[in-house]
Amino acid sequence: MKRLLQKITDVVTTKKGMKITLSVWLILTISLAIFAPSAKDYEVSSIDSLPDDVQSVIAQKKINEYFTDNNGIPAIFVFQAKDGELDLQNLQTIYQQIVDSNINGAEPLIPFAQLPAPAASSFFSEDQTTAIIPFQFSDKLETKELKASQQEVAKITGQYKDISLYITGPAGIATDTLDLFSRADLVLLFSTVGLILILLVIIYRSPLLALIPLIAAAFVYEVVMQVLGIMGKAGLVISNQTLSIMTILLFAAVIDYSLFVFSRYREELKRQESKFEAMKLAMQETGMPVFFSGGTVLAAMLVLFFAQFGDYRNFAPTFGTTMVVIMIASITLVPALFTLFGRKSFWPKIPKVGDIHEESHGFWSKIGKFVTRKPGVAVTVISLFLILSASNLVNLQYEFDTMKSFPKDMPSRVGYEILEEKFEKGDLAPTTVLYEANGTVTKADIDQIQSVLLKQPKVNEVRVNGISDDQKAVQFSLTFTENPYEKTTIDTLQSIIDKKEQLVSETQLNGKLFFAGETATKLDERTINNRDIIVIVLLETILIFLMLIVLTRSVKMPIYMMGTILVSYLAALGLGTFLSQIFFGIGSISDRVPLYAFVFLVALGIDYNIMLISRFQEERLKHPVKKAVEIAVAHTGGVISSAGIILAATFAVLMTQPIQLLFVFGFIVAVGILLDTFLIRGILLPGIIVFLEKDKTRKELKS
Repeated sequence: MKRLLQKITDVVTTKKGMKITLSVWLILTISLAIFAPSAKDYEVSSIDSLPDDVQSVIAQKKINEYFTDNNGIPAIFVFQAKDGELDLQNLQTIYQQIVDSNINGAEPLIPFAQLPAPAASSFFSEDQTTAIIPFQFSDKLETKELKASQQEVAKITGQYKDISLYITGPAGIATDTLDLFSRADLVLLFSTVGLILILLVIIYRSPLLALIPLIAAAFVYEVVMQVLGIMGKAGLVISNQTLSIMTILLFAAVIDYSLFVFSRYREELKRQESKFEAMKLAMQETGMPVFFSGGTVLAAMLVLFFAQFGDYRNFAPTFGTTMVVIMIASITLVPALFTLFGRKSFWPKIPKVGDIHEESHGFWSKIGKFVTRKPGVAVTVISLFLILSASNLVNLQYEFDTMKSFPKDMPSRVGYEILEEKFEKGDLAPTTVLYEANGTVTKADIDQIQSVLLKQPKVNEVRVNGISDDQKAVQFSLTFTENPYEKTTIDTLQSIIDKKEQLVSETQLNGKLFFAGETATKLDERTINNRDIIVIVLLETILIFLMLIVLTRSVKMPIYMMGTILVSYLAALGLGTFLSQIFFGIGSISDRVPLYAFVFLVALGIDYNIMLISRFQEERLKHPVKKAVEIAVAHTGGVISSAGIILAATFAVLMTQPIQLLFVFGFIVAVGILLDTFLIRGILLPGIIVFLEKDKTRKELKS
C-alpha cells in the first residue's frame, strides 16, 4: 500500500502531474454539477428507524392489514381559542370546510362536523378552550406536498381570527422538520466555512493557507453532493440530519488532512529549493499516515452497516462515500493545490532553504521536554482528570421524547405542549393494541380483553377503536396515567408485552396481542439502540485496532493508541454532559448521542495519535525513545493543536442546528476533540510511551 501511495504522490507532485490532477478534479466537479442530481433533491425529514422484525413494526403492519383506513400519516389538529372558550358550532363549520375543500391527500378520520354536542364535547379540554381532532394525510404525499396540504388547512382556519390551529403528530413534525433544516442547512454551511476561514487566518496569519484547504473542501463538497445525488436517484434514502453531519465531517476531515500535508511541506521547503521536490518528500512521509487516517474513519463509518437502527445504517453509505472522496483528495487534490501555489502559500512568512526550525523553541517543544523528564507526573495528573470526567457518566439520563429536542416555537411542538397541558398526559400518544383471534371475535371476548388490559399497572383507560371487517380482530386505544415517553411508562409497557401470552390465557381465549404506537416504538428503539451500541463499539474498536497493527507494525503501539482514545471518549461523554447541564440547562440527552459521539471521536481522534506515532517511529530510527518522543511532540504539536481547535470549532457549528440531539452531539464531540488534541496526544500518550518503551540494545540495533 505504501509503495502504491508513494507512486501516486510522486506523480501528482511533478509539474505535469500537478496540472493533470487539478484538471481532472476541475472537469469532474463541473461535469457532476451540470449532469448529476444533488443529494438535496432526495433529502427526507425522517427514515424508517426500526427493522421489520421488531414487535411494534409487526403490530403496525397487522393493524394496517385489518384496518386499511390506518395507512396514512397521522396528524392531530389542535384548535385553541385566542380568548375565552371555543365555540363548537364554529369549530364544526371549520372542520366541514376543510373536508369539503378536497385538499390533496387530506383524509378525515371522524365525521366531527356531524357529531351531536355530547359526542363532540369529548374532544374538548376541561376548560373548553382547546379541542383536539385526529386527522390523516395520504402516505403517498411527498413531504413538500404534505406541507402544501397543511398550508391549505391553515389557510381555511386563518379566516377565523379568534381561533388558532397547530398541526402536530407525525404529519406536523415532518413538515416542520423540513422547514427547520431547509433554513438550517445554509446557516450550517456558511457558519462552517466562515469559522474555518477566520480560525485559519488567526492561527497561521496567511490568507492563502486559509483559502487553499477551503478550495479543496469546496471541490470535495460538490463532488460528494452530486455522487450522493446519483445514489439517491438509485434508491438511497438520505435524511437531512445525515446531510448536516456529513457536511461537518467533510469540512473537518479535509481541513485536518490539508494541515498535516502543509505542515510537513513547510518543513521540506526549508531543505529543498524545488517546490515539487519538497512536496514529493513531504508526501512520502505524510501520504501514508493521512491516507490511513482517512481509512480509519472510513472503516468506522462502514461498521455502521452492522447496526439495526435505521439512523445509524443511513450514516454508513453517506459517510462512507464522503470519506472515499476525501481520501482520494488527500493524496491528489490537496498536494496538487499546495504545490501549485508553492512557497507563496505561506505568504507573508515564506519558508526559505536553511531557515531554523521554530519547533525547537516552541510551546510544544517545552511540553515534549516536560513529558520526557517527568512522565509519571504527566500520566498521573491527566489520568486522574480523565477518570474524574468519566465518573459523571453515573448521572447520565436519557430523554425519549423527541419532541423536546425541537425548538420551543416550532408549531408542532407548541401544539404538542398545549395538548400536554390541557388534556390527560396519556392522551399525548395512546398505545394501539390489536387482539387477533383464531376465530370470530364476540362482544364477550372484547369485554374480557378490555378488562384484562385495564388491570395492568399505570393503565388509565382502554377504549375500543373498531372491529375488522372479517370480525377476526379488534383494535383498542390504551392510555397510561403518565407521559407515554417517560422511562417509567416505557418500562411498564415492556412488562405488559413480556407477559402478553399470559394475559390472553387469563381470558381463556385463543388469540394474540400486538402493541403499536409511540410508546411501543420507543421501547423497540431503546432495545435496538442498546444492542447497536455494544455491537458497533466492539466492531469498531477491533477493526481500528487491527488497522493500527498494520500501520505501526506493532502490537503495543495500537494498545496505547486505542486505550487512550477509549478513555478519552468516556471522559468526553461525562464532561460534555456535565457542561451541557451547567451552561445550557440540558439535563438529559437522546440515547443516540453516545454512539454518535463514539463513532466520530474514536475515528477522528485516532487520527492525531496516528500522526504522533508515525512521527515517533520515524524519529525512533535515529534517536533514543525519549528524544524521539520529544521531537515527535515538538514537530506535530503545532499542526495537531491547530487542526484540533479547527475540528472542535467545526463540530461546535452543529450547535447552530435546531435539533437538541445535534446541539448536544456537536458540543460533546468538540469537548472530546480538545481533550484528544491537548491532553491525550500532547501529554498522556507520549508519557505512556516514555514509561513503557525501552531503548534497543546494541545487539538489537545491529540485528
